Amino acid sequence: MRAMDPYDVVETGTPCLICETNNPKDAVMCTDCSAPMALVHDSIAQEREPQIVSVVGESNVGKTVYLGFLLDMLSQRAGEFEAIPKGAYSIDLQQNVIGHMTRRCFPPKTPMEPNQWYWAYYQARKMKRKAKWFDLVMPDMAGEAVAAEVDNPQTFRIVRKLLSKSAGTLLLVDAGLASHGASRPDFFALKVLSYIDTLFKGKRDHKIKNPIAIVLCKSDYCPEAFDDAPRFVEANLNRLWHLCNSRFANVEFFACSAVGSLAYATARDDEPADYVQSIPLHTALQGVLEPFEWIVNQI
Repeated sequence: MRAMDPYDVVETGTPCLICETNNPKDAVMCTDCSAPMALVHDSIAQEREPQIVSVVGESNVGKTVYLGFLLDMLSQRAGEFEAIPKGAYSIDLQQNVIGHMTRRCFPPKTPMEPNQWYWAYYQARKMKRKAKWFDLVMPDMAGEAVAAEVDNPQTFRIVRKLLSKSAGTLLLVDAGLASHGASRPDFFALKVLSYIDTLFKGKRDHKIKNPIAIVLCKSDYCPEAFDDAPRFVEANLNRLWHLCNSRFANVEFFACSAVGSLAYATARDDEPADYVQSIPLHTALQGVLEPFEWIVNQI
C-alpha cells in the first residue's frame, strides 16, 4: 500500500488505513470496517506508513491482558525499546487492563463488535543512538470474531484485512489447557495458521515468510514451557508444530505468563450454584516483551 498523500484527503475524502474505504473527512470510524479514523490522521502526521502487528487468539486465552501489559511495558521503556502513544485512544487499552488488575479482577471480554475494540498506535524505536523510529498499529480483536472469520471467511472482513496487512503476527495459545491434554488450543492455532496460509496464497513449494510468534500464554501452569518452548509445542501441540515446519519459514516460540497467583470466588445468591470466578491476586510478568522484540527485529 502506497504512503498516503495529505492532499488525497482534501480532494477525495479519507481512505481508511485498514480497508482503504473512502470516508467523509469528519468521520470518527470507518463506515465499512469500524477502524478509528484517528489512525489515518496520526499516520499522515508521521509521514510514513505504519506497520500493523496483529495479536490473535481464541476467547479467554488472555489476549487483552497480554496486549495491555505489553503496551504498558513499552510506555515505560521496558527492555531495549522506548515507545510513545500517538493519540489518547492508544492509552485506553493499557489503562483498562492495569486498572482492572490493580483491583484484582480481570478486564471484561472484548466485544465481538469491531466498533467497540481497543486500538493502539505507538511510535517506537530501540534506545540506541540514531535508531530509526517506526510506527506500530495494534488492535485488540475479539477471539470470537477471529474464530468466526476463520471458520467462515468474509464474516468479519476487518479481521481478514488486518491479517493480510500485518507485518507480523503474535498467535496466543493456551499452554495451560494444552499441558492437560486438551486438543482445543491445538485445533484453534491450526485453523488460524491454515487461514493465514490461504490468505497469503502460500504455494506448495514456497513457505510463508511473514514472521509469526507463537506465544504460550498461562505458562505458569506448566513451567516446562519456559524451559523449552519449541519442545513443549512439539509434545503438546503437535498439529501446530507440523504445520509451522511445513508451511512457515519464520516462526518462533515463546512462553509467557502474567498472573502470579489466583484465588477463586464461589457463587453469590443470585448466580448459578456452579459459578466460580477467578481472581488475580498479583501479577508476575514473564515473557511478555520477548515475542514483541522478536517480531520487531523481523520487520
